[in-house]
This record gives sequence, C-alpha cells and structure tokens, in this order.
Amino acid sequence: MNLVEYPDSEMMMLDLADTLTGELADCLRRHDSATFCVPGGTTPGPIFDVLSEQALDWDRVAVILNDERWVPEDHDRSNTRLLRQRLLTSKASAAMLLPLYKDGAAPEDAMEELAEGLEGHLPISVLLLGMGADMHTASLFPGADNLEAALAGDAPRLMPMRAEGAGETRITLTAPVLNGALSKHVVITGAEKRAALERAMQLTPSEAPIRAVIQGATVHWAE
Repeated sequence: MNLVEYPDSEMMMLDLADTLTGELADCLRRHDSATFCVPGGTTPGPIFDVLSEQALDWDRVAVILNDERWVPEDHDRSNTRLLRQRLLTSKASAAMLLPLYKDGAAPEDAMEELAEGLEGHLPISVLLLGMGADMHTASLFPGADNLEAALAGDAPRLMPMRAEGAGETRITLTAPVLNGALSKHVVITGAEKRAALERAMQLTPSEAPIRAVIQGATVHWAE
C-alpha cells in the first residue's frame, strides 16, 4: 500500500482526477479499450466532475460501479443515478455503462445475466475504491451474509450482499475481480477514516474487508 497525503480535499480530488485521466489515456494508447471501475456515494463526485470534461476517447471506455444498491435508477439511493449525473455527462457521456441492476428481478435471479455483461471487459484497467468508517469497500461489509464467499479466491464476479450497515440489498464486484485491476486507487477523507484504515491493517479481511484489496493500491487521503 502506498499512502499519499494531501493538504486539503480539493487538491486531492484534482490531483487524483489527473492521475486517473493519465492512466486511462495510457491504457487506451496500448489497448483498444479500457474498463474504469468507480465507487458510488458522494465522496468521488468532485473527481467525476473533472473527469467528465477530459478529452479521452470515452467511446472506448467501459464504466462499471464497484457496487450498486438494488434499487431502480430513478431512486435517490441509486449509485447509477449519481454516476449519470456526475461522470457520464459532457465528454464522458460517450462511455459505455455496464449495469449492475436489472429492473423487476431479484438480485439472485439477475446475477448470471449481469455477470455475462462483464465479458470482454475484465480485467479492470483502472479501479477507484472508497472505504467506510466500518472498513467496508464496494459492498464487502463486515458481517455481510455472503462476505466469506465474496472474499474467496474462486468467488464469482458478482454477488448479492446483505448487511446490517448496508441498508438495501446490494450487488458487488467480488474481491478477486477488484484485486485483478491493473491499477488500484482508494480515496478517503477525514481523521475517522484514516484511523479506520490504520486499524484495518491489524485485522483480517473478514473483520476489515478493505484488507482484501489494499495490497498494491495507492491510498489518497486528505483531512
């Protein structure tokens, strides 16, 4: 793990957006396409705002969320909704979104179809993760019903996940898919999450799921 500290969050968001743009551009110079995997929530919003204006060949980029709440896209808790508002706009509107939700289906019934949608888009080229104060990342929550299976080396690409702290049922990329990314970044803000990250390094992946994906990642932190 490589930790990069910034004097403030605004500088971090701008610098990280520049780093991600450069990595995507480099991938597109060497390959026909790139897969960009991003978190939901409000923290990455400023990064998305900057990225959406970058002059990349976005029509060659597939975007996928780390995880999604099992709610329709027009729901105010939908990560996909936020993604369309903050990233998949302006120049980045040309990117292809790989869905993690199917309307009218239970998560278990849609898992195979959604996983098939990832065919040809793995491994992830550039991965951006967040982390909660409970040390979860994506929807790999401590105590979640399918956590152990999602951490296993032979885990399927996608799994439904239910946990006390998760609210809605989630669908998440599993640890092997996240770890298979060619470039990994984690963005966190505030003293509480910094302390949680330090605590996580003394725990097992089951206790602190961020541990399962932190090796080889660059962690970006600002107060």
